[in-house]
Order: sequence, then structure tokens, then C-alpha cells
Amino acid sequence: MTIDPTLLEEAYPLQDHLGFRLTEWRTDFARIELPMAPFLMNRQGLPHGGIHATLLDSAMGFAGCYTGDPAVRQMALTLSLTVNYVAQAQGDFLIATGWRTGGGRKTYFAEGRVEDMLGTHIATASGVFRYRSTP
Repeated sequence: MTIDPTLLEEAYPLQDHLGFRLTEWRTDFARIELPMAPFLMNRQGLPHGGIHATLLDSAMGFAGCYTGDPAVRQMALTLSLTVNYVAQAQGDFLIATGWRTGGGRKTYFAEGRVEDMLGTHIATASGVFRYRSTP
């Protein structure tokens, strides 16, 4: 499924710098893709663990904030993020998916997964997020 471009927000500075893009976004779900680049690697030549954590945090954050209307933006803050690293990535890009698993009016829970282009599960995460009030 491809995302309706009218629902996209402009990339925020960190997203723009790292080069990831939102490729699917709907109620309670988001998918992010990141092409590999030398500046994303650690000393071993593998994607840095902080990159996995950033992708997971972002995907889970987007998953809980979909409104379906680009004029109505919902924001959230991460209260807790737990990442489990399970394999080494291979290939040219990473795919992070996040999905909202529950919550209420002010707080929501989400889970996420990073896979490489071969479909190998690289990392998993769970998080707790708090919706921000509109100013």
C-alpha cells in the first residue's frame, strides 16, 4: 500500500537529515523506510543501534498520531521506549513498522519492528506515548 501524498507532513529536521521517509500511514499503523548510508554505520560497519531505536520511536509515534486530515496534526511525546536487538541487518535499506496496541485519551501504547530488505527481523520495541495538547 502506498501513502496518499496529501496526508504527508513535511519532513522534520532529523528525519530529513537521516533520510527516512514515511511510506504508509493509517489509523494505528505507520511504516518508515531508510536507505543505508555510510554515516548511519557504527565502528563495525553495521547500522548503529541508535538508528534502529530512532526508526522504531518514529514509527510508533506516527502510528498513534494519524488523524486522516493533514490540517489536524496530533503530536505525542515518548514516555518509555524499550528496544530489543535480535539480528544484524543486511541489504540496502531498513523498514520500521509501528502499531498502536491500546491506550486512552492521553496515553497510548505501541509496538514496533525493524526488518532489513530481506525480511529479517532486526529489532523489536515497545513504547508508551503521551498525546500533546494543542497549544
